[in-house]
Amino acid sequence: MNVVSWSAVIGLLLIVMALSDSLLARMPLSTSMLYLLAGVAFSPVWLDWAKISPFTHTTAIEVLAEIVILLSLFTSGLKMSAGFSDGRWWSTFRLAIVSMLVTVALVTAFGVAVLGLSLGAAVLLGGILAPTDPVLASDVQVAEPGDRDRLRFALTGEAGLNDGTAFPFVLLGLGLLGLHDLGGSGWRWFAVDVAWGVAAGIGVGALMGTAVGQLVLYLRRTHKEATGLDNFLALGLIGLAYGGAGLAHAYGFLAVFAAGAALRRLEYRATARAASARAAPARAVSQESQLASRRQRSAEIAAEAHADPDASHADQVATDPKHAPAFMAHAVLSFNEQLERIGEGAAVVAVGMLLWAIDWHDASWALVVALLFVIRPVSVAIGLYRSKTSTSQRVLIGWFGIRGIGSLYYLMYATQHGLAPDLASRMGALVFAVVVVSIVVHGVSVTPLMAFYEKRKPRRRSA
Repeated sequence: MNVVSWSAVIGLLLIVMALSDSLLARMPLSTSMLYLLAGVAFSPVWLDWAKISPFTHTTAIEVLAEIVILLSLFTSGLKMSAGFSDGRWWSTFRLAIVSMLVTVALVTAFGVAVLGLSLGAAVLLGGILAPTDPVLASDVQVAEPGDRDRLRFALTGEAGLNDGTAFPFVLLGLGLLGLHDLGGSGWRWFAVDVAWGVAAGIGVGALMGTAVGQLVLYLRRTHKEATGLDNFLALGLIGLAYGGAGLAHAYGFLAVFAAGAALRRLEYRATARAASARAAPARAVSQESQLASRRQRSAEIAAEAHADPDASHADQVATDPKHAPAFMAHAVLSFNEQLERIGEGAAVVAVGMLLWAIDWHDASWALVVALLFVIRPVSVAIGLYRSKTSTSQRVLIGWFGIRGIGSLYYLMYATQHGLAPDLASRMGALVFAVVVVSIVVHGVSVTPLMAFYEKRKPRRRSA
């Protein structure tokens, strides 16, 4: 197909998805499932409009997955609206660290004992499949600034963090295969790939997000400048955080998530100070209630101003000392969410277009079942042991361990770094089997399960 034909097909697909989005939200389907089917239809399986392979177009697929993940990670960071003193962060950290470590260990054991992989290949498989996906998990993530639900908060934060915390284990697997320098007794891996890579990634991202956010707010509040073009601000901060982390030899995924969280943190702190000042003379109302009410009101004003075609009104809110932080956060998040949805479509269509090239004889459906129904629930149960999450929340977190574009990126990354063709082909079959089944089963179950969960929330509160 030529460019003109592809333009027509892609345009039609986007229009169909735009018109059917509200309908799909009420059905046991997800947009990712339809994107996947579209990709399969475009491939040699049916229409044969495109013939791409994960082993011949590795660089292009890796770059596409990387871009989509960066957009999604920044969005996830912007959704983390709670202050770092909020107890819900502990569940997020435990999922992103403890549950991720348990997942890598269990997948590694399964790979060696059941699949017959070498230790290095099994560790690499564990690193590839450990991270949950921020791109495909938007239906179970935080939806608004005032959302205090532990389930959504934990899943959002986990997906944002473990795309970076899984990177050391991908490098460990490559090192055990002789494709990455681990240093004597693994000292370099632990010191550089684990300690420095994680700490510096978070530090660089938090610094960039805070510095850029404060500069913008200073210019808007004090000089009534730097209004508009919040789209450039979003993309610029993503690029700055990712590039800065790369120059520091740290993990850019963690930096981008931290930059988004830091930008949202500015809005939280500004609103908290205002709520604290107002709460002093009104002792009967708790400071937390004041904060929640004020944040909700600021978010509503920011949304209304952002949607208002009158540019002067938007500029007035953007430079208002009280509402400027909420306006900035809302504008950046709104733009990034739209880009994220487009990126999700492109990436999942690409996944569907790659399936024809997979040698499905190398796939292990036992691994798929073990990962979704045993390894993920067990890792969550261990990670959240004696946490404040309820039993139903732990069960749902254990189920919604969605695998997708993050695993695709790590697979392409490993292939690019010298993975043997035979092992790359087998890894591809194992990873794509997990990703495809995850897209389908989680896509079917997300609407009814989350609807059931939301119906139970009022009862839990009243009890």
